[in-house]
Amino acid sequence: MNIIQKDKELLIFLNNLGNEYWDPFWLTVTDQRNWIPLFFLIMFLVIKKFGWKKGGFVLLAMIILVAFSDQFTNLIKNSVQRIRPNNDITIKYQLRTLISPQSFSFMSGHATTSTFFTVFVILLLKDAYKYVYFLLLFPMIFAYSRLYLGIHYPIDILVGILIGITFAKIYFYLFNKLDKKIFS
Repeated sequence: MNIIQKDKELLIFLNNLGNEYWDPFWLTVTDQRNWIPLFFLIMFLVIKKFGWKKGGFVLLAMIILVAFSDQFTNLIKNSVQRIRPNNDITIKYQLRTLISPQSFSFMSGHATTSTFFTVFVILLLKDAYKYVYFLLLFPMIFAYSRLYLGIHYPIDILVGILIGITFAKIYFYLFNKLDKKIFS
């Protein structure tokens, strides 16, 4: 059996673990606006560690990161054009879907951007805050919500996470080079 078929089977299994009791929770989790308090906490921690001037530079870098990640994932989605599971007639009737986006599936923008952002934040703040690694719960829960809702395949999520980690490390390296030029 090929990897695409296994990917579909794993999604069906994971998605069908859900039930009506948990549906409102996962619908809340998947909505980016509900994470705004976390983003304000991160902004506070950044300003606390770096001060207003350098902290403002860091926040600008984070905004650029999110914009880049969003555009990159859209480029990949529109190039690959993998149909979302909720629109795939071979499995859609085996899934519990609560929303029905019509855009493409590969790769998950939720997984990519949340991982990219979070790993970058952790790399920035790990020396100042020992519990900063708890932020990893954000992309893990956020990305899983897409499986729960039946709108991404596991491979979409896995690749998004791997790309997010890779981009975060590269971006952190480039950020540090620019930071040294500006603030040294």
